[in-house]
Amino acid sequence: MTELPAFLDSRVDRLDSYLAEHDLEAVWFARPNSFAWLTGGDNVVDYAGDVGVAAAGYDGDLHVVTDNIEAGRLADEEVPDAFSVEQVQWYESSLAEAVKNTSPTPAAADFDVPGFETIDVSTLRQPLTEADIEVYRELGRDAAEAVESVASQLEPGDTEHEVAAALRVGLSARDINAPVVLVGGEERAQQYRHYTPQVAELGGYALLSVTAERSGLCASLTRTVAFDPPEWLDERHEKAATVDVSALEATQRVAREGGTAGDVFSAIQAAYDAVGFEGEWQHHHQGGAAGYAGREWIATPTSDAPVHAPMGYAWNPTVQGAKSEDTVLVTEDGFEVLTSTGEWETREIESADGDLTLDRHDIRHLD
Repeated sequence: MTELPAFLDSRVDRLDSYLAEHDLEAVWFARPNSFAWLTGGDNVVDYAGDVGVAAAGYDGDLHVVTDNIEAGRLADEEVPDAFSVEQVQWYESSLAEAVKNTSPTPAAADFDVPGFETIDVSTLRQPLTEADIEVYRELGRDAAEAVESVASQLEPGDTEHEVAAALRVGLSARDINAPVVLVGGEERAQQYRHYTPQVAELGGYALLSVTAERSGLCASLTRTVAFDPPEWLDERHEKAATVDVSALEATQRVAREGGTAGDVFSAIQAAYDAVGFEGEWQHHHQGGAAGYAGREWIATPTSDAPVHAPMGYAWNPTVQGAKSEDTVLVTEDGFEVLTSTGEWETREIESADGDLTLDRHDIRHLD
């Protein structure tokens, strides 16, 4: 095998273990985030599809299978030299057929290949590696910079659609895709937890929420700007941030104890009770682990997903009309807000039980 780039060492180790544990000869990845996880490259041409134009596989050696349209470009621009790029004629075979005809068996894939088992790639992508974390830091900083640049220039008469367009441009200029862009003005941010942009003016304040993707990694964040906000906004924002910090505290503790996402969710429920909004969690999901998906898993009261460290977590508690959200690297001994520029106002927030205090992003008041 060609000498591996540093980031691939840990990938191959995990894949070797997976093959041995499941008595398989090969695994294949064609969904864009998993292809990016293994190769560091991009297999997307049509963003409307769930499966890209190439599959990356491992059978002791590293392979990419695609058609003759894409093979040269992928070899030149997207995948390391450690991968052999094998092609079929575009008119002779589907990607699934090409993988089936190429791969030793038994095998598993993250897309539908006849006769192959299904692989849950999320388990392979957790926890994050040091190489992942370095890329994540750059993505988080750049995504926050794009969002904060747009947010700082808003006016009450701007429409949600206009703001969403500006966010997409700002992210794209930084080589970032935006699978989720939400903009809620004063009226709609109070009505809906997912404020998909409409032709409606912002009014007294606005929430801007994005999930940003680059190199397969996803970072989520929300910023709040205020012009003439309702009196309750500051209090509700602080309460949402208190739940946020409580979730992070519980995440670190549960990771140390080897617990589950359901254990963290119990702490989230208790935090809502403590801030006087019992049951508010029922109106919106609270987030969860983040990495090579907007959420590798979303916590629920009964979720048995393991909680890892180091890992990204994007908790997003809401209290009607207010929201606190960033992507935070949680390690065994600390917290690092990845979606931060250091230029936005912050406020010290205590967890509901008072055992942890973190700086959380505050409301920016614009004249």
